[in-house]
Amino acid sequence: MTLRLELDGAIARLLIDRPTRRNAMTQAMWESLPLLVGQAMADDQVRVLILASATPGLFCAGADIGEFADHSGEESWRIANQAAIRASQYSLAHAPKPVIAAIDGDCVGGGCGLAIACDLRIASPTARLGITPAKLGIVYSLFDTKLLVDLVGPARAKRILFTGALHNADDALAIGLIDEIAADPLVAATALAHTIATNAQHSVRASKAIIRRILDGQADDDDTTLAMFRDAFTLPDFAEGVAAFQAKRRPDF
Repeated sequence: MTLRLELDGAIARLLIDRPTRRNAMTQAMWESLPLLVGQAMADDQVRVLILASATPGLFCAGADIGEFADHSGEESWRIANQAAIRASQYSLAHAPKPVIAAIDGDCVGGGCGLAIACDLRIASPTARLGITPAKLGIVYSLFDTKLLVDLVGPARAKRILFTGALHNADDALAIGLIDEIAADPLVAATALAHTIATNAQHSVRASKAIIRRILDGQADDDDTTLAMFRDAFTLPDFAEGVAAFQAKRRPDF
């Protein structure tokens, strides 16, 4: 397997480990990624997941184009590949716990698709990001494209897709494709993950769920989101937060 999950208390790291091919994603890797995300989400100790490369200076060069070429004439493979890529992005975007991408080096095509499915993105100064279907004659799915539009807006998404250009870290930060530049993005992502992990997890996960509903088109509260607000006052996290506030101490969630 060229993906692996490492568990470190409240932090899990999902590492892409195929350096000889610049971490290009094969069908087997696409299929295994949602399973590993699910494993992290099912672990009660894990509070934040980080997606990164096992090798410094790399993130992901995208899908394995050689595999595309080998199977392009097989409709059943094309259907399976599309489903696996979508499932990978969906598992990250809809994961109940926060997911941070630590981007070092090239983050291109399907690799950028994975990064934009994460909640937050931290990149190194040497990172390059781009989505390049126009250079390959392929078309990205609506779900994949929507992730990009949600992040940078429709005009910038069009420019990214129409040109297939690679963006350096400064440009990516300026257009909202990444959130932060750090000398060591994995170290910075781990520090951010620990900050998130110390907060009330019910609040963090409910916030992610509500933002996802907004991105998916919900414009007003329904019975579920109203109940999320009301029920929070009855849960242990609220009791601990109030007790810590009154005692002027750090809460222990």
